[in-house]
Amino acid sequence: MSTMQIDRLLDTVVKTGSSDLHLSVGRPPTLRLHGSLKNLATKVLEPDDMVGLMKSITPEKNQQELQEVGGTDFGFAYGDAARFRVSVFRQRGNVSICLRLIPNKLLTFDEIGLPVICRELIRRPRGLFVVTGPTGSGKTTTLATMVDYINQNFDRHIVTVEDPIEYYHYHKKSVVNQREVGQDVPSFSEALRRVLRQDPDVILVGEMRDLETIEAAIRAAETGHLVFATLHTTGASGTISRIIDAFPTNQQEQVRVQLSTSLIAILSQALLPRCDKLGRVAAYEFLVITPAISNLIRENKTFRIDSAIQTGKKFGMQLLDDHLWSLYSKGWISAEEMIDKGRNPGDLTDKVHRSGGTVGRTELDQPDVSVGDGKAPAKA
Repeated sequence: MSTMQIDRLLDTVVKTGSSDLHLSVGRPPTLRLHGSLKNLATKVLEPDDMVGLMKSITPEKNQQELQEVGGTDFGFAYGDAARFRVSVFRQRGNVSICLRLIPNKLLTFDEIGLPVICRELIRRPRGLFVVTGPTGSGKTTTLATMVDYINQNFDRHIVTVEDPIEYYHYHKKSVVNQREVGQDVPSFSEALRRVLRQDPDVILVGEMRDLETIEAAIRAAETGHLVFATLHTTGASGTISRIIDAFPTNQQEQVRVQLSTSLIAILSQALLPRCDKLGRVAAYEFLVITPAISNLIRENKTFRIDSAIQTGKKFGMQLLDDHLWSLYSKGWISAEEMIDKGRNPGDLTDKVHRSGGTVGRTELDQPDVSVGDGKAPAKA
């Protein structure tokens, strides 16, 4: 396969609005469109095709890493249309590639449906704001929206640490420096060790992967910086427990105290396909740290946080299942999707039945997608 064909495949991803492209031996190129996998109506990929495709997009340094450790990640710009985050890896002796589309256009709060109170919280001069959710739930987009809002409205020095850089931010009212792990700095923890000497106001930590990074993020929030970070957890109370449990037992008491004073908010999100097939919609769980919740964290009573969220609606708080239910009630998402993404599937199923609805389990066969020829938009 020539580079021409990788261009055609990438065109198709952009034109159909797909989130990912999977290239694997023994299967045609496959798109992830609105959460579902759809084969492209082209030939089945063979080992030689995969090597050709890999070489056409993978920088020399990353090809070497693929040889040495069996996998490599990088990002690249596809003209002005988009950026792609790429993972190349070996499986059963062959090369496989997964490309994630990172749109060039930064979205606004209204476009992604972020809770209104987020705007007030990210004006704060210091504190830790954690965005959580499973892979592919839109955490990167949410953080990019928040960083862009600060960049447009306030004069701040923003330093991001990402692996790899996904959305590009240009200097607007703020100064933005984006450091890529592996290219600009060897690790998240090393970047955070240095960042406090760079006079930052806002720090974005792509991922709190290890104890060292979590410690550094909390320390930065305590010393007067606004810190954004992500974790692969679901639910606000679970996130707090996960952060505390990362520390040795003899430090957990102290970390509870630190978190109770430095944490601003936890936004936990899920991304669901819309019933009308017009893309996807995000559902949010939102915890704002009030003095009462700060006490619950300090006293190790995180199990009471869910009920505190329910009574904290005036602060803009909401539970994930309540937001899912409101999206289902509006007819935006199906009962099945709501239950799959919900934290208490049994309760949600009962609620559907009580409201006279039904829960089915059918998935229609999806038609194949034709490959864009670079002229006409491909049909989804």
